[in-house]
Amino acid sequence: MFTSIWDDLKQQFNQGNMITRIILINVAVFVVINLVLVFAGGYRDKAIYVNIVEPFGINSDWYYLVTHLWGVISHMFLHTGFWHILWNMILLYWFGRIIGDLVGDHRILPLYLLGGLAGGAAFFLYANLTGQANYAIGASGAVMAVIVAAGVFAPNYILRLILIGDVKLKYVVAVLVFLDIIGAGGVNNTGGHFAHLGGAFFGYLFATQLQRGNDWSAPVNSFLDKLFGLFKNMGSGKKRGPRVAYKNPKAKNKNTKPHAKSDSSSHQEHLDAILDKIKKTGYDSLTADEKEFLFNASKK
Repeated sequence: MFTSIWDDLKQQFNQGNMITRIILINVAVFVVINLVLVFAGGYRDKAIYVNIVEPFGINSDWYYLVTHLWGVISHMFLHTGFWHILWNMILLYWFGRIIGDLVGDHRILPLYLLGGLAGGAAFFLYANLTGQANYAIGASGAVMAVIVAAGVFAPNYILRLILIGDVKLKYVVAVLVFLDIIGAGGVNNTGGHFAHLGGAFFGYLFATQLQRGNDWSAPVNSFLDKLFGLFKNMGSGKKRGPRVAYKNPKAKNKNTKPHAKSDSSSHQEHLDAILDKIKKTGYDSLTADEKEFLFNASKK
């Protein structure tokens, strides 16, 4: 049975989209950390719990953070509470699919990571200004970045909510942000709410900059490609030597494609026009051809 489950999870990870992969990573970390806490007695002894969890969170002490630098990334994939991870993953699934459909699956991970970093920075600033928090864990900052970005890209997108009915996306996003603003002024998990707002603010910046033609996901994807390529080469055990390429100067004119740039420009202009239309009138206002074009563009 367990072998079958493992095979199903591997298949979903390999064939699923980026939202599926991020959710699977979060769930896997949740299962592992809780098993460790159970067997180590972390739920019976708070000191044991802190010793296990704190190194993977984002810490308010700068020296501790520098000596545990992986925490700036690991904190956004770490949950110990069931309801914490459940709602984060549900919201990520709902709003992440909208982002993937509108602007491409390849922009999901950079938005998630950068939103999580922005949330961590907001928590760190709050904690050091008030001295009221020690460390934070959870994907909430990253998820709020995805939620707000979806609201900017498709404010009139219709969500069908249980017991409420059809609601425009912009109102759902506004309510979620408003709840974090109220929470930031309260006494429970105040640092966490500041992290949520930090992620939300970054999501807004990410979306508005992309609408202006500034793609903040591009350098992140470039870095990740190089990083994964490095690990892949290390795993293969092959050493890459210097490579020499020779180009025949006489063949220069034969291989040029004078229309390549204009075709790319036309494609981008069409995509920008569709995104502007979504912003003004909502996703449902697109024609069948426009939806098909947007779907094909999201896979590139």
